[in-house]
Amino acid sequence: MKKLFTLIILLAAYMPVFAQQQVEMADTMRSNGYIYVVVGTIAIVFVGLAIYLFMMDSRLKKLEKRG
Repeated sequence: MKKLFTLIILLAAYMPVFAQQQVEMADTMRSNGYIYVVVGTIAIVFVGLAIYLFMMDSRLKKLEKRG
């Protein structure tokens, strides 16, 4: 538990530095219109993962009922 708490504290301390560097890149991507491609790609990946997990869950339920 102590290690997890320490990890959370270190990540929280690192995030503001990381976020300031990302703003510059995000502004450039937003001005070029690439940010929509990035957001669309991430959305497609998450939707694909959600569909895959839902299908896997239904298959496991069928196997549990059969076995």
